[in-house]
Amino acid sequence: MPDSDASPRNDYEREFVAMMADVDVLIESITNPHHRKILVNYRRHGLLEVAGRYAELLAPTMTVEEPAYRIVEGGKTTLLTGMAQVRAFYESLHALDMLVMWTGRQRMAVHDWGFAGEAQFSQFVPGRMMADNVFAAVGGEAQAQAQAEGGNKEGGVDPDAWYLVRRTFAFVWPYAADGRMIGEHVYEDPATKTVERVDKDVVITGARAAVLLAPIIDKYGRCED
Repeated sequence: MPDSDASPRNDYEREFVAMMADVDVLIESITNPHHRKILVNYRRHGLLEVAGRYAELLAPTMTVEEPAYRIVEGGKTTLLTGMAQVRAFYESLHALDMLVMWTGRQRMAVHDWGFAGEAQFSQFVPGRMMADNVFAAVGGEAQAQAQAEGGNKEGGVDPDAWYLVRRTFAFVWPYAADGRMIGEHVYEDPATKTVERVDKDVVITGARAAVLLAPIIDKYGRCED
């Protein structure tokens, strides 16, 4: 029977549901309507993404027709150009139940072109997918590579265990004049990366994330105006 209790049960779940607290404060202090629209879009985008509802964030009311992503992680750059590639990326992460991640304290600046910021990102990762680049585990071939690089007990990583990976990212998101997202530019600071083994019982699954976030996603509307 599906778990419908949206009350956080542990410190990780409390961190998770509070991920946009700093953004809420900023939204409520902004008087420029365009800047506010950008931040509301970002907030809703982020929550929809980790709740597994990526089809909604890719709707034409929120995202331009041909978005472009640049993700720099583990010294490697992943480029996604166009809606087909971006959608396939989300579908791959969703299939692996790897969309659940959350931010710590966010420091951001917003302007007419979009916003820039920095935050610590946290993500539960199974040992079999541990590697320098978490997103390298998307797809069968890369998943095997990740396992070969880090998913073994001899290398200090138990493929059957779960780990909490935390690291700082800087991010720059350009926006169109109508307040829709053009894309994501995300850059990892590898020196900040920490890895901690955790009990499987505390891992937030995609299904649990969807329940936890459902009550707060639409706090500022649905970006349809």
